[in-house]
Amino acid sequence: MPNTPADKAKTLDWLRGISGDLSSATLRRLEESLPWYRAMPPARRSAIGLVAQTGITSFINWYDDPTNETWIARDIFGTAPRELLRSVSLQQTLQMIQCVVHVVEERLIADDPALHEAFLHYSRDVAFAAADVYARAAEARGLWDARLEALVVDSILSGECDDELPSRVSALGWSGGGEVAVIIGTGGRVIDVDPFRRIARHMGADLLIGIQGNRIVLVIGRKDWHSETGGARPDQEYSFLEIAREMSKHFGEGPIVLGPSVPGLIEAQQSAKAALAGFAVVKALRNAPRPCLADDLLPERALAGDAIAKRTLVNNIYLPLKQHSPDLLATLTAYLDTGRSLEATARELYVHPNTVRYRLKRISEVIGWDPTGAREALILQSALILGAIGFAQPRRQ
Repeated sequence: MPNTPADKAKTLDWLRGISGDLSSATLRRLEESLPWYRAMPPARRSAIGLVAQTGITSFINWYDDPTNETWIARDIFGTAPRELLRSVSLQQTLQMIQCVVHVVEERLIADDPALHEAFLHYSRDVAFAAADVYARAAEARGLWDARLEALVVDSILSGECDDELPSRVSALGWSGGGEVAVIIGTGGRVIDVDPFRRIARHMGADLLIGIQGNRIVLVIGRKDWHSETGGARPDQEYSFLEIAREMSKHFGEGPIVLGPSVPGLIEAQQSAKAALAGFAVVKALRNAPRPCLADDLLPERALAGDAIAKRTLVNNIYLPLKQHSPDLLATLTAYLDTGRSLEATARELYVHPNTVRYRLKRISEVIGWDPTGAREALILQSALILGAIGFAQPRRQ
């Protein structure tokens, strides 16, 4: 580097004189060596070229006063339009800086090798400035994503889903078009959502997370394997219960409730309502598992006034039996009223106990609930009561 102010002033004049040639050479190098640059629209190529030219001019200013380093990010990256950060990755930016460095180094080494060390120091500062610009942009994007994610989860819980929901979840990276289920649990003293996201990625599921005080709401989506893999089913698909069990390790102490699966994100409100209603009454179930299915809490939810639970009990138990065979409905009613006694049921219906056994088996096949189990008997009894008092409603299409 020059030892006297006169030498430095002479060098600065020389640098300003060749800055135009350096800019032209840099643009040619970008065109020759970076395919992504050649593929860009003219307006964006022009913006990137402007950034490169500003970098050369800024080096001259830095060389004039190396102690003033605050200009780097402002001068170089401040000339680029805001959308350039979204269209050019950090890796591409570093490739561009590398091209500029190579072009300038070739000329400086040939004409004044003493400037080589100074330019290396400058290029290092530029690289750090670029990383800082992208880090700030990523941080702002992360805060925006967090706010949008909270808005989406709140809209699902409140049932205020609108036509903008698909575009919002798409912006959050939601790629699935399959079934959806909602998990609600309690967080710990410090809520860390990263383990939930890692598990979702590992198990091939989409995930939205909402934090409401000490309560964690997880909206899990099963990815549409037709679109994800071109029609080839993945080697392993996990059920929502398996995913919930894996995620349960990262909740705090307290109950965890998994809502029923629904066809898609638009219907996620149904799963969320069931999970919320189950979460409110799960303490009434002694030794409730973690996670507990919301549909396993149908009697408690019905007693608490949950209309969805009442409708589910009637539509899934009472109406199918009534429509299938009056004998099955009468047998189940008598069986539960007599304390699940085969002999007493047979006497009341004037049939053989084997006939009762056969009908109980058919009941289990029709509705999927085993009347001989104590917990199942409570669920079935609740359904019969609701159906008998006229709560029966037509199935929703």
